[in-house]
Amino acid sequence: MPANFEELVRTHAADLFRYAFWLARDSQQAEDVVQEALLRGWRAFPRLRETAAARAWLFSIVRNEFHRARGTAAPAAESLDGLELADERSELIGLELRDALLALPAAYAEPLALQVLGGFSCGEIARMIGVTEGATMTRLTRARQMLKRLVEPRARKGAKP
Repeated sequence: MPANFEELVRTHAADLFRYAFWLARDSQQAEDVVQEALLRGWRAFPRLRETAAARAWLFSIVRNEFHRARGTAAPAAESLDGLELADERSELIGLELRDALLALPAAYAEPLALQVLGGFSCGEIARMIGVTEGATMTRLTRARQMLKRLVEPRARKGAKP
């Protein structure tokens, strides 16, 4: 685990920008959000008690900064449009699945993005978005069910009899 803030930033900067870009859908705004979030993180870093939680802590700061800058309390992002996924993850998500993700409501897309893009557990996601772990698990399950319903008809059309 990173011993200092600079190392923490080096380790997670790309993922933080990717998440901010998903929220903002604008690279300039994403850069501004990440920069402000890192400034807030740097100021609060001496008070961070659990270094193992630093990654989730930074993602939460980015999320909070995005909503603070927009003056919103609820998730505003509704799609993964324009998102450049990390190489290892982009192999797992095809174009049809990406299109289906675009159709999900924000309440389901955001927890799924945190799980897929951030690799966070249900408990971590629950703390980040301010709902119970049970509600997070329900949202993730429903998001997967919605994706399945959206992708299966397309897969059947492309299947040979």
